[in-house]
Amino acid sequence: MTKSFTVPLSRPPSANSPLARHALAFVLAGGRGSRLMELTDRRAKPAVYFGGKARIVDFALSNALNSGIRRIAVATQYKAHSLIRHLQRAWTFLRPERNESFDLLPASQRISENMWYVGTADAVYQNADIILDYEPRFIVILAGDHIYKMDYELMLQQHVDQGADVTVGCLEVSREEATGFGVMGIDATNRIISFLEKPKDPPTMPGKPDRCLASMGIYVFETKFLFDLLREDAANGLSSHDFGKDLIPYIVKHGKACAHHFSSSCVRSTMEVAPYWRDVGTVDAYWAANIDLTQIEPELDIFDRDWPIWTYSELTAPAKFVHDIDGRRGQAVSSLVSGGCIVSGSNLRNSLLFSRVRVNSYAQVESAVVLPDVNIGRGARLTKVVVDHGVRIPEGLVIGEDPELDAARFRRTEAGVCLVTQPMIDRLPS
Repeated sequence: MTKSFTVPLSRPPSANSPLARHALAFVLAGGRGSRLMELTDRRAKPAVYFGGKARIVDFALSNALNSGIRRIAVATQYKAHSLIRHLQRAWTFLRPERNESFDLLPASQRISENMWYVGTADAVYQNADIILDYEPRFIVILAGDHIYKMDYELMLQQHVDQGADVTVGCLEVSREEATGFGVMGIDATNRIISFLEKPKDPPTMPGKPDRCLASMGIYVFETKFLFDLLREDAANGLSSHDFGKDLIPYIVKHGKACAHHFSSSCVRSTMEVAPYWRDVGTVDAYWAANIDLTQIEPELDIFDRDWPIWTYSELTAPAKFVHDIDGRRGQAVSSLVSGGCIVSGSNLRNSLLFSRVRVNSYAQVESAVVLPDVNIGRGARLTKVVVDHGVRIPEGLVIGEDPELDAARFRRTEAGVCLVTQPMIDRLPS
């Protein structure tokens, strides 16, 4: 069913007005995240916890807000309750009376009674009337499941300066990594001349035979152009209604598509040396990105006050460390410990604890990512683990020292990280 709507012609921004104030950020946050295994049994990938306080989706949303975008919409689909609850708590401070907006857009069969979102482009098209009611000049399409800091205003400026039909955010990757991305071939002016989804033989960058440009899933369009294109795509029965598979290749062939290099708009504090972007889509990648934050100078600076990561600020007591005798001393070394945690006569090393974690006496925790509301029993020893929300670790349980035993009881990855959930604990012999 083709939707009928009129695309309003908004006034062009004045010379002194940031382009971001005339943009709407549309965040695609319906991802299943199946490679995160049991971490996404009850929640979508964008709702997975990250960095001690935040959720993954907070990074794209914070980038939008910090860039000056004040109209934001989030499309949800897969197991969305945890995500929607978080967004309601954390992001409803945007106010209509200040020409701001924040819309939650669950898949709700708004076009057809038997059709949910069938692709990334379709997720935007099904909400056309809501988006167009705000009359944005630009639409910034964002993936809601990556960790990075980026100023979208610079990407909008490039889009206007080059007169592009679409501008695609991209980052440099090796040829080996590129086979898992949408890859762009470009000319010397950064015009995209080819766009291939997960190619076996990816095109390389001019002058860099071992490097490729991979899509970040970030696209800038002028609103009228995008919705004219979406209308045509919706009427095409052969389309999968996806930006990467259908719309971007079409524009590359029939219009003007330009690449925007992440290195030119990534946000870095004085601590951050290289552009930082992570797809924490596997248990190993998720563990590594969180554990990296415990380093003296991590690759991602979450303490950067000039580009804060906005999230739900819970009311919690300060973290507490108690007992001070040999063998029973509450202490943490090279670790991040969130509010509401109690480290009671136990030892942490290179670990990250989310809110309200209790580590009881004589426990030893090393290289662990521990999600909120976990209770680690007396004398337990945990090494190289991810412990899911609300898990109760029994007294004396040892994880991370016997690979065969770990693999039989928990989800053990190729890199030796153990994912621990409450159902796994419940299956342990008593």
